[in-house]
Amino acid sequence: MLAVIEIQWWHWVSFILVIIFFLALDLGVFHRKAHVVGFREALVWTSVWFCMAMTFALTLVPVRGRGEATDFLQGYLIELSLSMDNVFVIAVIFRYFRVPSLYQHRVLFWGILGALIMRGLMIWLGAELIHSYEWVLYIFGLFLVLTGLKMLTTDDTEEVRPERNPVLRLVRRFFPFTTEYDGQRFFTRHHGHPALTPLALVLIMVETTDLVFALDSIPAIFGVTTVPFIVFTSNAFAILGLRSLYFVLAGAVTYFRYLKVGLAVVLVFIGFKMLIVDWVKIPSRWSLTVVAGVILGSILVSIIAERRDRAAKRLSEPAPPQDS
Repeated sequence: MLAVIEIQWWHWVSFILVIIFFLALDLGVFHRKAHVVGFREALVWTSVWFCMAMTFALTLVPVRGRGEATDFLQGYLIELSLSMDNVFVIAVIFRYFRVPSLYQHRVLFWGILGALIMRGLMIWLGAELIHSYEWVLYIFGLFLVLTGLKMLTTDDTEEVRPERNPVLRLVRRFFPFTTEYDGQRFFTRHHGHPALTPLALVLIMVETTDLVFALDSIPAIFGVTTVPFIVFTSNAFAILGLRSLYFVLAGAVTYFRYLKVGLAVVLVFIGFKMLIVDWVKIPSRWSLTVVAGVILGSILVSIIAERRDRAAKRLSEPAPPQDS
């Protein structure tokens, strides 16, 4: 029988130090100078983060058991899918503020660092609430079901409107800002006084947008497992891969038109599983199969639909005139 190793404080410290090391390596070495991140570079980094997540899952098997390794994979898949949805919102924000491609990576880097800290605090708070009041899980479950149903029944054609963001409006009210970018700086001097650049406003918008997505993703991961270490590590790996994933997927929004439907079904499923846990406990491997099947199925249907529409568009276009 497998002897499960208890999670100690140094496991947390070691994992966080590894994250800090790779983030420092990213910003201090690979992206020390601002440059446009190409598709090939982004794809390589996306593959690196994915392989690291899979390696971490494999290391969980001998020390924490297959059950928690499966929970990690399920949580990672859910968080990664929600991050893909977040990518398209970030793309809208970048278009709205006309962020030069040269500076987009810097915004994503600091945005993800802030997201890790913010989600870490939310996971700690959620774990404390669940430990003290088990009925909180039912609140999370009901919230996920209602959120999923809302995603299925509401029209998602409305674009993000940064001018409605309360945090952004508050910052603009109390801090001076410029209308021109100053390289990749977040702060500059305007008429002799310190001021925020538009890049700082974009960073604030990205952070608050992630907070909104975290309100869905954190309860969802607690529906998979209540082990804080597994919750945090699955979140961390998904968020760390978000920067490179953005540069891979930002130009392919139409290829994921049904992803939101798949995510809605997954949220409803996870929420329903939390609500019935006292009567029916769905095994982790079955739950992983359902989550993976729904998400991959929605992506596959999206790709087929997009290719069909493009083929129909080509057929409907008038043929070029022929020379007589």
